[in-house]
Amino acid sequence: MKPKTVIGILVVLLALALTQAFAATTSKSTRKKTVSSSSKKSTAKSVKSRRTPVRTASSSRYRSGLVRSAAYSRSYVRGGPWREPTFADSTDGDWVDGEDQQVRKAAVDALGPYNGTVAVVDPYTGRVLTLVNQKLALKSGFQPCSTIKVVAALAALSEGIIERNTVMRWGRKKLDLTQALAKSDNPYFAVLGEKLGFDRVSYYARLFGLGERAGLNIEGEQPGILPGKVPDAGVGMMTSFGSGISLTPLELAAMLSAIANGGTLYYLQHPRSPEDVATFIPRVKRHLDIQPWIPEVRPGMSGAVEFGTARRAGLQYSEPILGKTGTCTDQRSPTHLGWFGSFNDAGRNKLVVVVLLTGGKPVNGPVASGIAGAVYRNLSSQDYFAQARPTSPSALVSTQACCSR
Repeated sequence: MKPKTVIGILVVLLALALTQAFAATTSKSTRKKTVSSSSKKSTAKSVKSRRTPVRTASSSRYRSGLVRSAAYSRSYVRGGPWREPTFADSTDGDWVDGEDQQVRKAAVDALGPYNGTVAVVDPYTGRVLTLVNQKLALKSGFQPCSTIKVVAALAALSEGIIERNTVMRWGRKKLDLTQALAKSDNPYFAVLGEKLGFDRVSYYARLFGLGERAGLNIEGEQPGILPGKVPDAGVGMMTSFGSGISLTPLELAAMLSAIANGGTLYYLQHPRSPEDVATFIPRVKRHLDIQPWIPEVRPGMSGAVEFGTARRAGLQYSEPILGKTGTCTDQRSPTHLGWFGSFNDAGRNKLVVVVLLTGGKPVNGPVASGIAGAVYRNLSSQDYFAQARPTSPSALVSTQACCSR
């Protein structure tokens, strides 16, 4: 073998040896870093899990849905500023003896493993048919996020600031009220807030039931909060994101019931027993002079489901649903929120369905709208909306007496 060939082979072998040695050293270093990082994460996980415990429950629904998702949800709680788990047993501790069990099952099945509440209300009587996660629903509320846009729209229409076809422009964008509601456009409603001013926004919010208990003798219910002065973020943020306001699911359900029934704001009542149901009498809180403006906001609320932020609500459900989503972080908690307030528009048994989700990153208004849509689908599959709903004689007499204008 020629000397040059031998030298070439030796050089190649030496290069290979050096490469393998370098690779082994790098791999060892990487393993050390990985172990160190894993140890730190494990310690952090232990500390965080003590700070934010996730509730356990024995129900098969909870085990099958939550256990698979527990690690996923906790990681999102740790990753953001939020302190509420995304998944939990939302039926724990509920009082259900006076509820419509068909409606309750539809709501519980639709909510699944999410940490949230579902309120289903008869808009023509104010009866709460089911209230899933009563501990959450009866709290003093959370920031309404973009659901407050419905209040801003009705206030601006009532004050003659806009009409449904009023177009606002900024940059290349131009929207009317229908498009702004459907797509939840923040600049549009910030402008409305500035034009209305704090006093008029507060007046209409109180008129529609915000800042007061929506229910009549509902044990444990706390009212929402309306600020006494302009929030630090300004009136525009108040009417686009709900800054400074705390809204309860029951307050939103009562307001949407008034839109659904033509302007009657009922006291919401949550029967505690079959006897309460049999003697149920609707109670009117006040009549709202919003009849001329309801047709102006309906297209935008319908558009939210048809082509806007609440498209998930209409999946696999052919009947009309009208609603408004909301997504933001409630700074008081803090928790991420997903709101959807809605009512359907077909059949004998029109319902108001309000969904509020709390947790981390997976929570938002579109997800909440999908849960509400599942409530309607579950009931529709059982022909609930085509059935004649049983009504007690007391409720029938009261409805006829109280609701004639």
